[in-house]
Amino acid sequence: MNQYGLIGYPLGHSFSKAYFENKFVQEKIDNCSFEVFEITGIEAITSLLKQYPNLKGLSVTIPYKQQVLQYVHVLSAEVKFIGATNSIKISKGVLTAYNTDIIGFKQSFITKLQSHHTNALILGTGGASKAVQYVLSQLGIAYTIVSRNIIDQNNCILYKDITNTIIQAHSIIINCTPVGMHPNVHECPPIPYHVLTPLHYLYDLVYQPQQTLFLKNGQQQGCTTLNGFDMLTIQAEASWKIWNEEE
Repeated sequence: MNQYGLIGYPLGHSFSKAYFENKFVQEKIDNCSFEVFEITGIEAITSLLKQYPNLKGLSVTIPYKQQVLQYVHVLSAEVKFIGATNSIKISKGVLTAYNTDIIGFKQSFITKLQSHHTNALILGTGGASKAVQYVLSQLGIAYTIVSRNIIDQNNCILYKDITNTIIQAHSIIINCTPVGMHPNVHECPPIPYHVLTPLHYLYDLVYQPQQTLFLKNGQQQGCTTLNGFDMLTIQAEASWKIWNEEE
């Protein structure tokens, strides 16, 4: 039995198990299973790998996209650059880290990108944020990172520093935090939503609920909006392809 799985904490919001189990049925893929591993510390990955010797691939989500790298043997070029992974291939005891968030975000994000979308605010500094930063750099889109705490990076500001002028100057706002995710559906990142206009594009990596309060506030101002569901399905398929590529 070839086994695959997801590590993270908490994982009550995860869609991966249902997605892959449905894929196995729809595509008549036999001898495969997908499990959810809710681990409270990344050090648990050592015993997990011993307990499940048939693991061929792991998806990685919050909060382990950066922490897990200390347990990985090989880093793809993208992972070396951004310092975060969401997909690990396991072959003959060797763990290789990839980042399919990059593929998923880019293919999803560009579907609603318009020519006037030239500057972005990226809310959050975690592993998903780093994948978004990588894609925006590829696309030639300037960005400013917004953090709850001061980090050692030139293009970073705090939420309290977001003014009406900053919102007006950034036509793209991307939420890379879990704020607003089920069950905390009445929460949203603290930005001045009343300044948003139909020229703004709001993208939320959160996919549950489909319409977060962040996106709802944007829609009320006429903004273009998109959630993270397409990104999630694209990155899942990209991970599946990587896990099953011939050596």
